[in-house]
Parts: sequence; structure tokens; C-alpha cells
Amino acid sequence: MTVTASATNDATPAAQKTALHVEGDPEIDALLAQVFAAESWTVERTPTNASALELVAVRAYQLIVTSERNTGHEDILLLREIRRIRPRSCLIILTSHGTPQDVIDAMREHAFSYFSTPFSPVSLAEMIRRLQQGACWDDGIEVISATPEWLRLKARCDFETADRLLQFLQEIAVLPEPERMEVAVACRELLYNAIEHGGLLDRTKSVEIEYVRASSMVTCRISDHGPGFDFDKIPHAAVANPPDDPVQHIGVREEKGLRPGGYGVLMARKLVDEVIYSQNGSEVLLVKYLRPRQQAQSTGLH
Repeated sequence: MTVTASATNDATPAAQKTALHVEGDPEIDALLAQVFAAESWTVERTPTNASALELVAVRAYQLIVTSERNTGHEDILLLREIRRIRPRSCLIILTSHGTPQDVIDAMREHAFSYFSTPFSPVSLAEMIRRLQQGACWDDGIEVISATPEWLRLKARCDFETADRLLQFLQEIAVLPEPERMEVAVACRELLYNAIEHGGLLDRTKSVEIEYVRASSMVTCRISDHGPGFDFDKIPHAAVANPPDDPVQHIGVREEKGLRPGGYGVLMARKLVDEVIYSQNGSEVLLVKYLRPRQQAQSTGLH
């Protein structure tokens, strides 16, 4: 077993965190070294999943990142073994050989995140930053039932959990671009709304997400336990702006102390074909219809 270590910061020993990286593509190795250096972590490297398991048996790591050279299935087996030894271990799966079922299994086994190549370096870096910011991450997502075509999930009401869930859903969504990104952005905007306004960012609460992939359409239902809302009484949202003042909501949000934004519903309506709310507004259904070209192309993992 070959292990190399690189210290990357001047943090005090008490603040030092260490990641274990199963080495793979040199470009990804360099990317991770840069990300961890920026986040003031030490990185230890090891060549295989087997050697990673040996190291984890000796000491705890704050994060383990797998090699994209492995299959998603191999890394899920590694995750299971690691969590038998250290139940709170945090693992990000990188793979170039995965399936939607692998992504579901990764969620069930409480992987922190899952990226199949090619992936955005910015997205991976941001996910690592989310890890640093979050607490009690491994109970944030609950898989109620799941197949690649029909998922029912619960997510804790915080933005970190939402971002993790959305990354998993993007990996499961077998759609061509740009439709996959359009569905992802629409889901993100309305999931954020449900967490912030329905769940009030209360980490003791959750929202429910149901994703269905049919032959001619994709739907995503998001439900929260809040009181709902009336479209005539949400002046903090861009969708309520009068035609002659398209940014009126910005001043309202500033007065209420809300974060910048308010474009979620308006953006979702432009990205998907239908946005349907329940009577009291606590449930929303997004519908994206697929053209024959899309249906023919969406037969394998992106």
C-alpha cells in the first residue's frame, strides 16, 4: 500500500481536517488538491479502495473521495464497509461507470454526494464547501421508495441538504441537455422556496420530493408542511410584480430582510412546461414534456 500526504495550510492542529483521496485521473487529483488547499485541509492519498479501507480502520477521516476509475457499484461497496467501521464516515463518490440505480443505492447508504464524469469542477468544489458548512449531514435525506423512474424522498429544511439532494437527482435524471439542466434549475428554485418559506429553514422539519420519469414527460412534485400562500399576497416574489415595475419585489424583500432573489416561480415557469400549485400552495408539480428526439436519446446514463 502506498500513501502520500501533503499538508496544505497553517491551521492549528485542533482545527486541522484530513481528507483521504483514492487516486485517479491526474487532472482530478490536481483539482482536489487545489480545492482542499483553499479549504485548509490536509490530503492523504492512497491507490485503491482496498488500501483506503485499511487506512480507515486505523484512523478517522473527515472526508473520503473515491477514484473516478472505479465503478459506482464498487464505491458503494466500499462505503458500506467503511461505515461498518466508522458509522459517521463521509464519502463523495466520483465515477465514470455508474447507473441511476447506483445513485439510488448511494443515497440509501448515506453517501454525501455522487458525481459521474464529466462533471463540473465548480460543482465539486462547492459540494466540499457545503460539507464544511453543514452539521448532522447524514440524516438529511431519507429515501422513502425509489426506482430510477419513480423516487419519493424527504429532505431536511436547509439549503445544504437541498443542494446535496439536487446533485443526486441530476445524476439520476436520464435526459439530454439542455433539458436536464432546465428541469434541475426549476426543481432547485421551487425546492428552495419550499424549504425557506414553507419549512422556514427549520432543520427539524422536512419537505417531500417525488420525481417521476415517464416515456413522454418528467414530473417533480414538491410538498412542504407550511400554511401555503396566495399568489395575490406574495409581493416579495417577482411573479407578483406589475407589468410596469418588473423589479418591485426587490424593495419588498429588502424591507422584510429576505435574501436576494424572489425569481423562483417566474424562472421555473420559463424552464418547464407546466407549474401547477395545490389549492393552498403548499404543493407544487413541475411538468416537462419530452419530444420524440429526447425520448430516443434518454436510454442510458448521461
